[in-house]
Amino acid sequence: MIETLTGSRRSMLLALGGLALGGCATTPPLQTTRPRFFTPPLVPIDSRLERITRVTVCLRPFRAMGPRIEAEAFGDKRLVHNYGHGGSGWSLSWGSAEIARELALAGGAGPVAVIGCGAIGLTTATLLRRAGAEVTIYASERLPHTRSARATGLWTPDSRIADADRVDQAFPAFWERLARASWATHQDYLGQPADPVAFLDHYILADRPASSGPSTPRARRQGEVAFVNYGSRLGDLTPRSFAVDSQDHPFDKPNVRRSLNMQFNVSELGRRLMSDFLIEGGHIETRTFHAPSELAALSQPVIVNCTGYGARALFGDESIIPVRGQMTWLPAQPEVRYSLYFSGVGVTTRPDGIGLQRLAGDMFGYGSTDETVDTTEAADAVSRVAALFRPAGPVA
Repeated sequence: MIETLTGSRRSMLLALGGLALGGCATTPPLQTTRPRFFTPPLVPIDSRLERITRVTVCLRPFRAMGPRIEAEAFGDKRLVHNYGHGGSGWSLSWGSAEIARELALAGGAGPVAVIGCGAIGLTTATLLRRAGAEVTIYASERLPHTRSARATGLWTPDSRIADADRVDQAFPAFWERLARASWATHQDYLGQPADPVAFLDHYILADRPASSGPSTPRARRQGEVAFVNYGSRLGDLTPRSFAVDSQDHPFDKPNVRRSLNMQFNVSELGRRLMSDFLIEGGHIETRTFHAPSELAALSQPVIVNCTGYGARALFGDESIIPVRGQMTWLPAQPEVRYSLYFSGVGVTTRPDGIGLQRLAGDMFGYGSTDETVDTTEAADAVSRVAALFRPAGPVA
């Protein structure tokens, strides 16, 4: 009986195979034209000077060797450093926190003091608390008033993170570990109320089509930093960009590509992080430290330094170089749900507003400690964004 069924099944498969082969002979060749992808209607950004609501300035803590995440003896205490993330603090926060947690709890889950209440401080404190440690954050300012709150809010894990001429051979793989761990944890905040983390379409505008061949790098001028570019190491995480037909967008540029990028609603994500940390039993105390010796008076045997740019003054770490960044904010347009980039300007849309930023190369703002508002730069950003749209209005 088994042989009969087996033979019947073999005959049936052969017959089906013949039909399939016959079908292949008459199937038309695959199309080689590029498919037209669906693009949602895009509403132009209302970019006018009279619509500016605020201008924020932030100093990013760049270290040529990359972030400092290491432990050292500090009298009878253990001091763990976790700072110097350039323009990648939010993007690398959870991965850096994992390393800092391992270093801080190497001797057991005892009381821990975290210095700093920005993106790095809060994520580090949260992971320490979830590991069972009693955690207290000491900071002069809470997140809404820290430099982290003035960040752009885009997933930019290698933005001014290190100098290619100064990192060691192990750094690229170490950076990738931080980025992938952070990417995974950020997913936990997708789909949450008020969208603390979300994916938005990102449009890249250009006057000329991108070159299909390898580009020739521009010769660096004296004093310029060879900022690392590790995007290709994470190529499997986000979809590739594709060209958008001119009738499908409102931009006054001949070449437009659309991609997808993760984005942080900084105000809501910060509120959520602080709330979760306190609900889970963490503590926050307002305190300002002026010298490392003042940390010795803390009762906790383990201290994690997450002071960001503040580590330059607190610990005298002159390896931290400020990189000034300014954001000009317009009121939020709920119907505008995309970000964009064009040579010299970037746009980030968030529920709390639309941020415009002048971008004149990676060295723009490098070494500047000036945190005052530049009204000329703000006006220039507004006019540049207004010029990116056709006068016809939204695409139907």
